[in-house]
Amino acid sequence: MSEPNHHGKRIESVACAVITVSDTRTPDTDKSGAMIRERLASAGHRVVSYDILPDEPCQVRDRVVALCSDASCQAVLLTGGTGLAPRDTTYEAITAILEKQLDGFGELFRMLSYQEVGPAAMLSRAIAGTCNSTLVVSMPGSTAAVSLAMDKLILPQIGHLAYLLEKVSGCIS
Repeated sequence: MSEPNHHGKRIESVACAVITVSDTRTPDTDKSGAMIRERLASAGHRVVSYDILPDEPCQVRDRVVALCSDASCQAVLLTGGTGLAPRDTTYEAITAILEKQLDGFGELFRMLSYQEVGPAAMLSRAIAGTCNSTLVVSMPGSTAAVSLAMDKLILPQIGHLAYLLEKVSGCIS
């Protein structure tokens, strides 16, 4: 298969779960979670689950594992808990369950972030990978970071990534 044809294969409407990791946000104050849901819907994707969880790694890990075990969920997008503060534990919760890491996501996110915030970009522990043939992406909690990740990295590739993961799991021949 030629390169353009390979990258053109995609799922047009990906079923996504959104998780905001925060000790303080509520459905009314969760601007980053709302932005993710709005951008997914505008791009034709479906939000099948939305949660706000405290910065408790066991709760975050268990919820992500449950979503990744649900055949109706193709991607889990998290926002929050990726910094260096003592309560920022999303990175630890997520890396513990990833079967494959997409190192390029974090690398590109920090490179693009550097263009906007300078050396503070190195403080982000944004990460992506797969768990049980489900895409898992963890972004910082700021709306600027979510906007950058969604527009520049996630939305342009989520349909293709979901296609590749379904192909791996045997759902597409």
